[in-house]
Order: sequence, then structure tokens, then C-alpha cells
Amino acid sequence: MKTIVISGGTDGMGRAVAQTYLDRGDTVVVLGRDEDKGKAVRAAGERATFIRADLSLLEENARVIERITAEFPVVDALVLCARHFRSARLQTTDGFENTFALEYLSRFLLSHGLTPVLERAPRPVIVNVSGPGMPKPEIHWSDPGLTRHYDGVTAQMQAGRANDLLGVAFAAEHGTGPVRYVLVNPGAVATSFSGEYDAATAAHVDALRRFANPVEVGIAPIVARIEDPPTEPLSAFVEGRRIGIDASGFDPAAASRLAETTRRLLAR
Repeated sequence: MKTIVISGGTDGMGRAVAQTYLDRGDTVVVLGRDEDKGKAVRAAGERATFIRADLSLLEENARVIERITAEFPVVDALVLCARHFRSARLQTTDGFENTFALEYLSRFLLSHGLTPVLERAPRPVIVNVSGPGMPKPEIHWSDPGLTRHYDGVTAQMQAGRANDLLGVAFAAEHGTGPVRYVLVNPGAVATSFSGEYDAATAAHVDALRRFANPVEVGIAPIVARIEDPPTEPLSAFVEGRRIGIDASGFDPAAASRLAETTRRLLAR
């Protein structure tokens, strides 16, 4: 019996992973914003828990971490899927650009905040569903909120780079412990592509969806890593194929810099 926590688990791949483990008889905790979709999770039975939360907000992440650690003394796997595209820039009430907050800061907070309950599991793993293996620009160090030159794709790519570096920094900090950190790029998967798109981007997404893999194919590498975590503190996979983590995108100096920058931003 496992306990699996999934952010962004009310739709798409997150929901499919949740259903996979519920069908196996495991306990699943789903984090999401949509109360109506959460009702479907709750209807799955007593082993399904839905926690409504806007993970773009720091206080909501803290509340989620506190509740999970209080109610679930052992967590076997944390699966980070939450994603929402925005063609127009949105700033959270905490003062962060929304994509950076939801797709990076939340994953940073959940990864570190749930480590104590993960460490109690026999083979604990964090699966960060992001975009390793894709070419991405460097972090906009002087303006991570993209206040001057925002566009939705740039925000997504920066969040992807930040998650690559999050994996490196987490492994450097917790590598002697039992938690394995895995970055997974499932490739193009035919989900709802949650987001608020301008017309041009929406047309591109529609075209992409027609050629994308079905959800059951997309979740296969995620489930594989949960069932059989790699032995290394950090690993990365693209559509189930392991890739190296010695490229410039996984630079330890940049990872350390981002971790320090993140803690400074959160302290404000």
C-alpha cells in the first residue's frame, strides 16, 4: 500500500496517475483549485483525498504541507504536475509572476516541505513532471518575474529551467537521504492543456493536441519511476528514456544560485 500526493491531480496526467493508484488500492491525495473536479476525486472512495488549494500562493502551499504532514505520517511519492499557461502576465497577491509561482515556487515548497514524511517511506520518490531534455533559456536573474518582457512561452520555459535546477539543488541538499528526485518529460500528451490562451497560441495548442500521445502513454514513465525509483539522488527522463544530467542545463552553480535566490524571495 502506498500513499501518493499529486499536485495538479484533478485533470490530465495528474488525474490519470491518481486513478491508476486508486484502482490499485492505494491512498491518493490530490491537490487542485477546482472544487467541482475535486468532487469527482472525493467520489472515488475513502482512499481519495482532495485538498482544494491555489498553489500559486505561498500561504496555500504552507497550509497544504501542514495538513498532509498532520494527516499522512508517511508519503511514498510526490508527483508534481500542476501547470497553467497564461498568454497575459498575471501577478499573484504575493507579488510573484503566476507561472513562476505555480510551476516553480510551489514545487520548491512542496518538495522541501514534504521531505520529512517522504523520508519515512521505504523507497520515497519525487517525480517532477517538467521538461528536462528540452533547450531552454537561462533564468532571467535580474527579472525572474518577467515584468519587462513577458510572454507565456518565455514564462513556461523559465519555469522549466528552474525545475531542472531545483532537481540539482535538491539532490545536493538531500542526496545522502533516501528521497530520489526524478525529472520527467512525458513529451506531448493529449490533455486539456490548462490555460488562458491568445488566439495564435490556442491554434498552436489545438494542432499539437491532435498529434499528441494519449494520456495512458504519457503517464507510463511517471508510474514507472514511482514503482521503481532510480538509485541516484537525481535522474531525468524524456518519454521513458534516461538522459544525462551533466549538461549545462543542470549546472550546479546555477542551481545553487537559484536556491539561494528562491529562499531570499520567499523570505520577503
